[in-house]
Amino acid sequence: MSHATEHAAVPAQSASAEPTSRERLRIILVLGALIALGPLTIDMYLPALPSIVDDLNSTPAAVQLTLTGTLIGLALGQLVIGPLSDIVGRRLPLIVGTAVHILASILCVIAPNVAILGLFRGLQGLGAAAAAVVAMAVVRDLFTGRAAATVLSRLMLVMGVAPVLAPSIGGGILLAGSWRWVFGALTILGIGLLVLAAFALPESLPPERRRSRGVMPIVRTYGGLLRDGQFVVLVLVAALSMSALFAYIAGSSFVLQEEFGLNEQEFAIVFSLGAIALIGASQLNVILLGHFTPVRIVIGALSVAVAAALAMTVIALAGVGGILGFLVPLWFVLAAVGFVMPNAPALALSRHGEAAGTAAALLGAAQFGSGAIVAPIVGVLGNDNVAVSVTMVVVSAIALVALIAVTIKTNRAGRSSSNASITKSTSTESSVTESSVTESASTPAAAGTGQHR
Repeated sequence: MSHATEHAAVPAQSASAEPTSRERLRIILVLGALIALGPLTIDMYLPALPSIVDDLNSTPAAVQLTLTGTLIGLALGQLVIGPLSDIVGRRLPLIVGTAVHILASILCVIAPNVAILGLFRGLQGLGAAAAAVVAMAVVRDLFTGRAAATVLSRLMLVMGVAPVLAPSIGGGILLAGSWRWVFGALTILGIGLLVLAAFALPESLPPERRRSRGVMPIVRTYGGLLRDGQFVVLVLVAALSMSALFAYIAGSSFVLQEEFGLNEQEFAIVFSLGAIALIGASQLNVILLGHFTPVRIVIGALSVAVAAALAMTVIALAGVGGILGFLVPLWFVLAAVGFVMPNAPALALSRHGEAAGTAAALLGAAQFGSGAIVAPIVGVLGNDNVAVSVTMVVVSAIALVALIAVTIKTNRAGRSSSNASITKSTSTESSVTESSVTESASTPAAAGTGQHR
């Protein structure tokens, strides 16, 4: 069989093995449960941050580093586990990763100080990364075309709902016990997902479709992605928009509970309202895509984010408006992020379809990595509404400027290429015309010479 025939055969085999409607529903439920592990791990303990400060005799900035540890684990985990699952299959990294999450959750329950807690939270993030990466990879293995888009839409809905429910679940647990109970609940959740992965999710990547072993092929793929300047800028835009979200996640519990006096349950409700703004915008984005390009939507959304964050900063510095002066512009920023989050990654990944898995891992790592950087910055700036709003202004403005710059550069390159094509075409036509004229002029002479002879 030829090389081209082998490549043609793979999609056909994949398509013929596409799950039935009943199997698709089962797979969506299993993958949805797996992909929710990351948001639940990040957000369930947010209402407990102030109580962790008191219980461990620490500072708000130090406790925020436990969130940073989780995000670092998620970022590094995606870079490693994504390519690894292409080599050894999906089930082994998933089962090992979920087991690591369970162990880390147990260790968080007994953490004696904030430094140890931060270390174990990083291990938790590493385990949760396996669930997120493998869930997305399984979709690529089993579904194609419209079926794949449908399954991904359902999973994105889970990704939106899980952060809404997580603080409420955490707040409910805190009514019955201490912050350590939250990690006990995450332990139970991890055990349930481990059983689910072991018995309800078959291997989706057969050995003949796995990539060759070795570090250098992975390194070369990452190197090729990083040499693409436009891809890097688009990843930066996606990461910075996620940073605005993580600035809110990192500082919200301190701002809303300590600065504005909400209790843990009230905080969970207000946090949910912000998440609803983000989810609503992401659903409205589907309609806007029928009228505008993704680039225009992202530029418009980032412009709104910068304006709203600036308004929030001015209100915070003036000390007016109360909690609504913080929340109303904040909801505009979160809605703007809801428009950016689906579009910026799509623009970035569209440039490298031949390495979509590795590109997605790099994108995810950049998003969670930027969140890991932003979270302690909010703490250093004071963990108040000014710190949150200033951070949002900076990251949104950088993303907007970067995207406008790469758009202008791309448009100029497109016009230059178009002009070059026109010039080349005109030159070719001129050469053809001159050749035709010369040929037509010389032919009679040649004919005449022949007749004379």
